[in-house]
Amino acid sequence: MLKLFRRHQYLRQDTLGHSYDVVIIGGGGHGLATAYYLARNFGIRNVAILERSYIGSGGTGRNTTVLRANYKTPDTIRFYQRSFEMYATLAQDLDYNMLRSERGLLWLAHSDPQIRNQRERALQNQQFGVDTVYLDARQVHDVCPELDMSGGGKRPILGAAYHAPGATIRHDAVAWGYAIEAQRLGVSIHQGVEVTGLRIDRGRCVGVETNGGFVAAGQVLSAVGGYVTQITNMAGFRIPIVTHPLQAFVTESYKPVLDRIVASADLHIYVSQSSRGEVLIGAEIDPYSSYSTRSTFPFLASCSSRAIDLFPFLAKLRILRQWTGLCDMTPDYSPLMGVTEVDRLLLSSGWGTWGFKAIPASGISMAELIATGKVPPLIAPFALDRFRRDLAVPERASAGTH
Repeated sequence: MLKLFRRHQYLRQDTLGHSYDVVIIGGGGHGLATAYYLARNFGIRNVAILERSYIGSGGTGRNTTVLRANYKTPDTIRFYQRSFEMYATLAQDLDYNMLRSERGLLWLAHSDPQIRNQRERALQNQQFGVDTVYLDARQVHDVCPELDMSGGGKRPILGAAYHAPGATIRHDAVAWGYAIEAQRLGVSIHQGVEVTGLRIDRGRCVGVETNGGFVAAGQVLSAVGGYVTQITNMAGFRIPIVTHPLQAFVTESYKPVLDRIVASADLHIYVSQSSRGEVLIGAEIDPYSSYSTRSTFPFLASCSSRAIDLFPFLAKLRILRQWTGLCDMTPDYSPLMGVTEVDRLLLSSGWGTWGFKAIPASGISMAELIATGKVPPLIAPFALDRFRRDLAVPERASAGTH
């Protein structure tokens, strides 16, 4: 006898309302997390998330799944350590399997300047309770014997900063976990709803124009990634962000061989292996500004060559899939979070190449700001006016590769 099974519906198709206490533009990790913590921590549930595509379709679904807290400046170390700690229990908090896997992250040094840089990274991390140590070449080989310590005969590996808790986690699971719980708590999630304008009345944002009509809002949060300047243009002000493509690819599945995540600032590359056996490889942002998400062969050729210098076995693997995301880069490579010059319009953006790692901490912090009107100390250094006040938070040394 043929049995018919009912398909499980993870998200309801909510009807777009005329007004909400909070409207969040962008259905990626940052927007979804903010909505979830608004509902869970502060009981604010009359919240709408407006996503012009599908949830997680932007940077959240196009990143390379790495979690770490080994940054360089005190403000960013504190922030990302908080996010890293929240990620450790996120699957239990949301009751959603996210396949988190601790791997250990090696940040390689191929030159004397990088040896000093990685030693400094390790010492700075230790001052803030982040588990990072400096390893010499022999210790690097012991931790990751698959590495070609000669660097393909071009850039020998001289040492590394080793961040033992460094991990990976499924990016789509993070988005869906937050979305399902947020909706269960009463948040409305609207996919396929595009924001086409902001309505400003006497210096205050009172709602958004969409392809489904006007939606009034008590507060509006832009949690948009690479397209954020299009939102701020609607509000009539500029922010210091330039959008760059960031590419990555995976190989066909291979036997489990690489337990670590390996990054090199000198080679501008990082490599890890997924739970399905695919070897994931990425590099630095493309050197030009663009909204294009087309992948390119020059990137593939250059990145493959550098990866093979570190792991010669990769030369025999075929490339399975290549993709491109968009990165909203600030001058100091740190995010923009907080209020704007338009009253009741807030911003969570400027995440560059490191936004996925920040989702839990940014979500809970922005929720607190929206609910209380007070800027949490954790995100105060990342205010939009820090450049005018000459208080940049320089993190390029930590975010140049992933």
